[in-house]
Amino acid sequence: MKIEILGSGCAKCRKLYENTLEALGESGVEAEVAKVEDIKKIMGYGVMSTPAIVVDGVVKASGKVLSSKEIKALL
Repeated sequence: MKIEILGSGCAKCRKLYENTLEALGESGVEAEVAKVEDIKKIMGYGVMSTPAIVVDGVVKASGKVLSSKEIKALL
């Protein structure tokens, strides 16, 4: 599984990244997690509002910081 956190590196983007790592740790799911800060790559996903989370190439949420519980539900 590949998870990408899309965002410019703002506080909300960092929090979503932290929550993602927490959700993975709690669920025991193994995944590659990457931060994507390149605006062209972010736009390539059609995301207009960050932060966003992408799981295996599919945008699951954008414009808000999901809790670790919400992220676990996506996995």
